[in-house]
Amino acid sequence: MAIPMTAVARIGAYIAKNHFSGVKRYPLVLMLEPLFRCNLACAGCGKIDYPDEILNQRLSYDQCMQAIDECGAPVVSIAGGEPLLHRDMPKIVKGYLAKKKFVILCTNALLLTKKIDQYTPDPMFTWSIHLDGDKVMHDKSVCLDGVYETAVEAIRLAKSKGFQVSINCTLFQGADAKRVADFLDEMKIVGVNGVTISPGYAYERAPDQDHFLGRTKTKQLFRDIFAQGNGGKAWSFTQSTMFLDFLAGNQAYACTPWGNPTRTVFGWQKPCYLLGEGYAKTFKELMDDTAWDDYGVGNYEKCKDCMVHSGFEASAVTDIMKNPLKALTVSMRGVRTTGPMAEDISRANERPAKFVFSTHVEKMLAEVKASNPKARKVQREPAE
Repeated sequence: MAIPMTAVARIGAYIAKNHFSGVKRYPLVLMLEPLFRCNLACAGCGKIDYPDEILNQRLSYDQCMQAIDECGAPVVSIAGGEPLLHRDMPKIVKGYLAKKKFVILCTNALLLTKKIDQYTPDPMFTWSIHLDGDKVMHDKSVCLDGVYETAVEAIRLAKSKGFQVSINCTLFQGADAKRVADFLDEMKIVGVNGVTISPGYAYERAPDQDHFLGRTKTKQLFRDIFAQGNGGKAWSFTQSTMFLDFLAGNQAYACTPWGNPTRTVFGWQKPCYLLGEGYAKTFKELMDDTAWDDYGVGNYEKCKDCMVHSGFEASAVTDIMKNPLKALTVSMRGVRTTGPMAEDISRANERPAKFVFSTHVEKMLAEVKASNPKARKVQREPAE
């Protein structure tokens, strides 16, 4: 099973409590980015192009604990950057587990063999290994040869030590459905507990803007993939079946960015994990002051091609709560891969994009220099 029953029960109880209490907006997963520095330089990443003064910043242990206390989400997904570069990461993971949260630690696995003994297997903890397809696909995605083999070896090591291990697979322009299906079959043999799969999203800071999937191509790609695996039932996914059905174009969901609020070194990111158009100092400020209706497909040009789980998994969960019989039917039959697609949200009234992402960078640079005028840049940390 992709997610242990202990975690499923706690997450389910949390969702049901909020749904039946009539809460309109509540967080499902805290997306924590305690640092942006990484030991890879992937062309599709929007995190690594910051000045060194920003890359040197870290959220402290206390700030990480405060973030989950503020939002109260039952799940924490720790990303970056590369989280294993954070020297307090073992302590942070233990802190979240002590708060009875389901913890997902995302990593490119380059440091996992070296760091793994700093962690202890727990039903509420899982490694999420970044793998964007087979060896050729993944090494091309991360712009470095040999990373795929390192990651697979790390998966086998983690499984041998009793850890839950999933993979996080992002697909880009040019992905071949048959190769992706073969890769998913291979991951079953390797022994991963589950797969988180999603189309790539065009981070506006990413150095390569040409290899992200458009919306229509995304739907057809996932139909072609799921068709080779009994409607997706051949593989174990960490996501809901309704989200997978959405990827295949059978559902037309509006985005629910508050479902996966993001805390970074800049603060609480507005409006979501993928767009940085301002930052709030507190979670309450994020929820109260963000103009949620200004964002999402049909509302904002930047969102037009987004179908990423961080924006739409919570939408799928809401649909499951409202329409449990429909969700049960999809779960039993698998994702539909033929026939007409659901009519998508109209873009007729979307507002044009505003490119404002550099403002918060300039602000933090000023703060860093003001607090430490003699601070010098350091070189990027090696892959070790």
